[in-house]
Amino acid sequence: MSAAFDPVDFLDSAVRIQSHEDVTEMRDFLVETLAAHGADPVVDDAGNTLATTGSGSPHVVCNTHIDTVSPPVPYDRADGVIHGRGSCDAKGPLAAILAAFLGYDGDADGGRLSLAITPDEEVYSTGAAALDLSVLPTIDSPTADYYVVGEPTGLDVCTAAKGRFEGTVHLAGQNAHAAEPASGVNAVAAAEGALAAIRTFDAERDPHPELGSATLTPTVIAGGEATNQVPADCAITVDRRSVPPETAEGFAAELERAVDDATPDPVGVDFAPTERPTPFLEAFATDPDAPVVRHLSAAADRVTDGAAGAVRPFTAATEASYFAPAPTVVFGPGVLADDDGPVAHADREYVRVAEVERAATALTEALDALLG
Repeated sequence: MSAAFDPVDFLDSAVRIQSHEDVTEMRDFLVETLAAHGADPVVDDAGNTLATTGSGSPHVVCNTHIDTVSPPVPYDRADGVIHGRGSCDAKGPLAAILAAFLGYDGDADGGRLSLAITPDEEVYSTGAAALDLSVLPTIDSPTADYYVVGEPTGLDVCTAAKGRFEGTVHLAGQNAHAAEPASGVNAVAAAEGALAAIRTFDAERDPHPELGSATLTPTVIAGGEATNQVPADCAITVDRRSVPPETAEGFAAELERAVDDATPDPVGVDFAPTERPTPFLEAFATDPDAPVVRHLSAAADRVTDGAAGAVRPFTAATEASYFAPAPTVVFGPGVLADDDGPVAHADREYVRVAEVERAATALTEALDALLG
């Protein structure tokens, strides 16, 4: 890599590029930046921007995303703070990742460092779900040894996150005249037992040592068609925040059994996961003693004089789900929320310039240690 790269200058430009509806302009800017600094980027069929340097072992991938949520937030820069949509989620982390990638010399004695920037993290994660590193020249395996996922963590090193599933419990009864309720099967009445089963679903489970307890929350309920009719249908939508080792498939089967056991025999019970083109984001947990964790935590601690670098869980679901069980960490400048309220996905989204610079330094140091 030849020309110098300034992560703050890159971020300052990137935040002004809207990417909440279409990432094309932002991806073009990313590709042009990589090419201008000596990289040879590839855009695959899923819209991922990929690049690689080095050829040895281990193989580390730095990943984050270029899409943002709606609506755009006005750009502003003052007093060492950049405001704007994507400033912390996740163009700030992207800027730090680019600095580390472009700063790695990739000589014969070191490992391989690859870049995988995805286009659709905020909706269905179609890019991450389709990611295959072997589309890059000289790479044979579709996966890597370690992954660093850029998200706003305040420069802490996050080794675990809950998964997120969604689906609907369908209760099936039989219509009847409300004057003769015993002649039908009341699906809405059966919701009482179904909601009890949902409420107590995790009562006998031990919490995960890092992530705590899973949650299961009913969010939408609908049933019945006429005020003088025994309702034959009721639907309860639920939000699941999972912990390892639960999978989406295992959760679906277990919840259906639990609700069926808690409702009258004549009531039919079916749980249908919400349809989506990609797998749900499942929970992941990386060993806190993994080399990627130790190196990055130590580097973040150094560059912040002990103010960051803590090893902890991440509170939101991320594309790290698709890269585990390979050792995976979430790391970057910015925060999801501060003492005044939400930051990421909010109309006050911001990132501190100094934190972007420190993140770039910490990533560079950690990756040099891990790859060297």
